[in-house]
Amino acid sequence: MQQTPAHSPGRGRDSFIDVIRALCVLAVISQHWLMPVLSYENGHLSTGNALASPGWWIVTWLTQVMPMVFFAGGAANFFSFRSVKSVRTWLRARIARLLVPVIPLAAVWLLLPHALIAAGVPRQPVLLAGGIAGQLLWFLAVYVLVVALTPVMFRWYRRYGWRVIGVLAVCALAVDVLRFEVSPAIGFLNALFVWLAAHQFGFHYADGSLRLRSGWASAGVAAVGFGITAAAVFFGPYPPSMIGMPGAPVSNMSPPTALMLSLTIGQLGLWLTLKPVITRCAERPRATAVLQWCGTRFMTLYLWHMPALVMTAGITVLGLGFATPKPGSPMWFAVAPLWVGISGIFLVTFTRIFGRFEIRRPSGAAGAVSDMSLGKVVLAAVLSAGGLLGLAAQGFISPESPVTPVLWVLLVLAGLLVVREKNAPKAVAAQGSRTVPVQLAVRQEDARVLSRQATG
Repeated sequence: MQQTPAHSPGRGRDSFIDVIRALCVLAVISQHWLMPVLSYENGHLSTGNALASPGWWIVTWLTQVMPMVFFAGGAANFFSFRSVKSVRTWLRARIARLLVPVIPLAAVWLLLPHALIAAGVPRQPVLLAGGIAGQLLWFLAVYVLVVALTPVMFRWYRRYGWRVIGVLAVCALAVDVLRFEVSPAIGFLNALFVWLAAHQFGFHYADGSLRLRSGWASAGVAAVGFGITAAAVFFGPYPPSMIGMPGAPVSNMSPPTALMLSLTIGQLGLWLTLKPVITRCAERPRATAVLQWCGTRFMTLYLWHMPALVMTAGITVLGLGFATPKPGSPMWFAVAPLWVGISGIFLVTFTRIFGRFEIRRPSGAAGAVSDMSLGKVVLAAVLSAGGLLGLAAQGFISPESPVTPVLWVLLVLAGLLVVREKNAPKAVAAQGSRTVPVQLAVRQEDARVLSRQATG
């Protein structure tokens, strides 16, 4: 592998990473819109999964893009963190930007289910919608923790290099053994081990050590990754689908298994094989404009694409009595573009309304160097991640305890308020004198790395 840097601060953004992020979000949205198999009768909404159709599991080996989401996040975090002036300020800005778009989502969905029930909408589909609107927040919860751990993982990357990924992979495999032999609950530890490893791959891409010498080498990496995945599926305890399936005893995603690491390698090799074509396409003015637009609205698109689906299903399935055709049938393929188109109209509308919360730079979280202690930043990450996980597990409406979703939202809000705490000017000035060594240390380490690359 070549050791040439893949990116330098002076060159601006990495278009390859921007394309990965944009296409991954598009894949998540498309998959979630096309998966549901819905029918409605006598006040009850029946649900199924199109990808549960025989043989369709192979599609998930490409459309399960969370490994690439964390990989791209790792590269983006590396690019910004390597020249950071203050670790605490960087963490505050990163965490605040992740949390701010959640607030309008929570404000709408804490009230909407109760309003719909009061208006006479049957209770069961409303409860289902309230759960769907919140369940994807699991990703945000995990990513907030990954961001909070970025300074530590960055130091370990500097000191131990590729060995960090090796240790995380061993930990993930050990967790799988305990999960299958002792208790399934142990598997949730892999929500950190697996996704931190994928995030760490992004570090190695960003420093140039993941740039392969040829397209054939990248294709070979893809073959190895997918080959290991296939062997683990056919000879091991893992199911073939890379997403959770209704009634399946084991899910590769919830929580993630170590199989996600071999999938990461396979998908990464595939993306690197296509990198020259992707980069050329991304340099076109129209593509650049689209990437810039998406780049400032990723969280809004992610958070609101399921409410867009809920609106589409509410109108067509509940309102008009539409039932999803048999997946894979000619009628299913004929209806799919219309279904996606209606959902897309709702998503564009939601993005125009709520995207401003993400585009607006959070005050108090960036700009002047922060006097906030690192402990407070960690507290904010833990509080917000806990609230997000609660919402992902229970949704925005709970028939057993109506107040519980409010408490989860308050935890998220508490985390956001901590990182957006205003600074006293005097304290900021005092902190500024302590941040110079941090920046110099990072730059000196960058110089040593580049020197080793030039002579290696």
